Amino acid sequence: MQHFLKAHPKLLIVDDQPLNIRVLRELFRSDCEVYMATSGEQALQLSRDLAPDLILLDVIMADMDGHEVCRRLKAAPETKDTPVIFVTGKDHVDDEAIGFELGAVDYIRKPFNSVVVRARVMNHLKLKLQSDLLREMAMVDGLTGITNRRGFDERFEAARAHARREQRPLSLLMIDIDYFKKYNDLYGHQQGDQCLRDVAQAIKAAVCRPHDQACRFGGEEFAVLLPDTDEAGALKVAQKLHAAIAQLSIEHHASDAAKIVTLSIGAAVRLPSSTASLEQHLKWADEQLYRAKNEGRNRTCIQ
Repeated sequence: MQHFLKAHPKLLIVDDQPLNIRVLRELFRSDCEVYMATSGEQALQLSRDLAPDLILLDVIMADMDGHEVCRRLKAAPETKDTPVIFVTGKDHVDDEAIGFELGAVDYIRKPFNSVVVRARVMNHLKLKLQSDLLREMAMVDGLTGITNRRGFDERFEAARAHARREQRPLSLLMIDIDYFKKYNDLYGHQQGDQCLRDVAQAIKAAVCRPHDQACRFGGEEFAVLLPDTDEAGALKVAQKLHAAIAQLSIEHHASDAAKIVTLSIGAAVRLPSSTASLEQHLKWADEQLYRAKNEGRNRTCIQ
């Protein structure tokens, strides 16, 4: 495969005719991780679970047609940016127009030419990679190298949708470096920037599950998003964060909490039955962060 593509992009082929799937799979199995779905519901589930780089979607299927599958993909935060190529035996300009209106990036008609199909798929995989790189760059904090507020907001909406769909808890940690203004006043802004970088990387390293997300929220404030995590799990992660920052042993003689850099953490758990928005969840966590500061800092408070 061309050098501009990652080693094994994920390709999801959706068709209720096994023969069509086999033909397409043979075209791409040496270059892609090929996954197959034979129904609309299965396609939606795999799209959520696998996060494919591209979907080849048959329009005419028995249980749910490709147009409805595409509508649902584009309506869900976690799949809305996944490119879809419609594959169909229909040969009418109106059908093609409907596909593009639904958000498809291309349209392939059956019977298809293998060379043409391969070229189109490779081109769209290249575009997907470029889009992913640009999106990642836009969601990285320039100073610390971790996810920024924009990236956090996007991940939160996807995690919230997952929690609601799977009926799972969602925990949020809001984190402040204790007495950071005093740190800057004593050690200078250049050293303050290095402190932020060190703390950010320690937080990121301590938050190690694939779907967990650490970000710089702004200034000396950080946030950690913990899908599928209840109160006990949130407290366990908070304890890891306190330990990780203590291990850095960054001198802070201006702090009233300790003589090294410490954290105050506010935690809020969104239960499966909750319909709380991002703003409400942030409010709950902020209230606990405020409480942690009032109670002496260098601690975690949880709702």
